Amino acid sequence: MTDSSPPTAARLPTWLWLLAVVLITLNLRPFLTAPGPLGHAIQTATGMGLRMFSWMTLLPMVLMGVGTWLAPAALRRLGLRPAIAWALLAIGLGCALRLAGANAWVLVATAGLCGAGVALVQGILPGLIKRQSPHRMAVMMGLYSAALMGGGALSAQLSPWAMQWGLGWQAALAMWALPVLVTLPLAWWVLGRLPGLPAPAQPATHAPAHTPASTSASDTGWLVRRPRTWLLLLSFGLMNGGYASTVAWLAPFYQTHGWSGTESGSLLALLSVAQALAALAVPALAARSTDRRLWIMAMLALQVLGFSGLACWPDAAPTLNALVLGVGLGGCFALFMVVALDHLPSPTQAGALNALMQGGGFILAALAPWIVAQLHQSSGSWTPGWLYQAGVAALVGLLSARFNPRHYAQRLRAPAT
Repeated sequence: MTDSSPPTAARLPTWLWLLAVVLITLNLRPFLTAPGPLGHAIQTATGMGLRMFSWMTLLPMVLMGVGTWLAPAALRRLGLRPAIAWALLAIGLGCALRLAGANAWVLVATAGLCGAGVALVQGILPGLIKRQSPHRMAVMMGLYSAALMGGGALSAQLSPWAMQWGLGWQAALAMWALPVLVTLPLAWWVLGRLPGLPAPAQPATHAPAHTPASTSASDTGWLVRRPRTWLLLLSFGLMNGGYASTVAWLAPFYQTHGWSGTESGSLLALLSVAQALAALAVPALAARSTDRRLWIMAMLALQVLGFSGLACWPDAAPTLNALVLGVGLGGCFALFMVVALDHLPSPTQAGALNALMQGGGFILAALAPWIVAQLHQSSGSWTPGWLYQAGVAALVGLLSARFNPRHYAQRLRAPAT
């Protein structure tokens, strides 16, 4: 699949750009949230234990991390439209292959294929959003994050319903290939009409006589030598581990309390809806100031409260607790995406920083479901795992106190020319 720049077109209507962002992003989480509510059926059919089941979250998130780091190179090599198209095709193929998922390793491999596709989109789209919507960046990142969580909510709710309506669990997982088929042609058409699309890199036929020792906006390698990059990565990864653990274990946790797959899926869907609404609303509310720290800490406090509720009072008010935890997770994710982009004025450099944060962050976050499974294995209880996540959220609150916008330019100063 190659890119060919279209002829100059009329200005793309804003609603079409928004629609493309939403539809692309809606495809990035269903493969991850569908297995949880179907966990009992999957484990019964495949013989997967908790630790093996955790690999359906761990592997794709690791690949999402590594792939996000590689996304800028893929963008330069392929061009934007083909890169997004190949990513969507990988997600669709990974979902479709779950029809053959009676073997545990097949399910893990399909999760990895989906994760690789998601990584490419997540490494490209935030920088593109900043370039296309520089004056509405916080709102657009809220929309992006909301669509991300909304796709997870749809999958968590509809997958167990599909089993109720007569589909097998394999088909209930594989049906999430269908939205990709709807999204792909529209995304290709819309992205081809954006002005100034990055084109595939052309091989040089003549070496330049002299390479100036200057740092342009497209030079981003220096970011890995800045402590602030690693602080963002660490904070995002620890925070997002709470999301990974919730996606993997919330539904199975409540199934051990006697809930059905449909009931536990509905709770996970409710949590995901709360995430989506918070991801949409919180960045818009926080946009009045460039200092997002109080908002981040408020969202992390909700996470501490939510995970503590799961550990200590899981049956007291599960719906309210899911809403509280969902708001904390969704709002915090969106705010971190905004904070990373806030650090640098150049869309290219800001997008590269965001990709570095997401890449390492997702690798770190991938460990969380495995850690919770290990704690459950050693203690025979889910309580230590949920308390671990509450403690991690509190730690991220301490780290986030350092995100003072007055120091952004100093913390990420480009090398001298």
